[in-house]
Amino acid sequence: MRQFGLIGYPLSHSFSQGFFSKKFLNENIVDAQYENYPIDNIQAFSSLWENENLEGLNVTIPYKKEVIPFIQFPSSVVQKINACNCIRKFNNELYGYNTDVIGFEKSLLPLLKSSHTQAFILGKGGAAAAVEYVLQKLGIAYQLVSRNQQPAASIFNAPVVNYSALNEDMINQHKLIINTSPIGMFPNVNEAPSIPYTSIGANHYLYDLVYNPGETLFLTKGKEKGAAIKNGLDMLHIQAEESWAIWNATMPIQQ
Repeated sequence: MRQFGLIGYPLSHSFSQGFFSKKFLNENIVDAQYENYPIDNIQAFSSLWENENLEGLNVTIPYKKEVIPFIQFPSSVVQKINACNCIRKFNNELYGYNTDVIGFEKSLLPLLKSSHTQAFILGKGGAAAAVEYVLQKLGIAYQLVSRNQQPAASIFNAPVVNYSALNEDMINQHKLIINTSPIGMFPNVNEAPSIPYTSIGANHYLYDLVYNPGETLFLTKGKEKGAAIKNGLDMLHIQAEESWAIWNATMPIQQ
């Protein structure tokens, strides 16, 4: 039986096991199994591969950066953004990828308009780095927004501002606002990033990487102002399918 799975800690919030179990059932894939591996220390990572049937892993919080030293062949994207969320074993060596990049780009594009030329990225974690990578590729200018009083520059040396520095004019200029932070995620559904929502309008596009709940307070506030909104579920589906493609390619793919 081919084995795949997800590492992170904790894993109670994850959708991956349910997604792949349903996929295997619907597509009559009978030789594969997907398990959660809630390891509480990255040092437990190597022992997972003692299972000779383990062929691939997804990686979530807090190990997207910590797992990289264990990988023999990190992709160029992983090296650039210093975040890995997909691993494939091939000839007993580990190849690292970032499928968040692909998932975010493909899910962002359907609602993206030519007027969305400037963006705010809320948060500075591994997911924010993937979003940065995509915005740079698409030629969209952006700034990161951090809760730190003296925020350091991002890994791409993009401008970073504190939430307290945001004003209505800045929100009006940045028509694309992407939340990469966990603010508003279940069970904290009554929380939302602290931005001036009064300047949100019909030309804005609010994207939330959070997918539980399906409509966060951040998205609700945007919808009430007429903005286009989207959560992260589509991104998750795309990146999961991309992981499956990576694991089943005849040779390690290039990224």
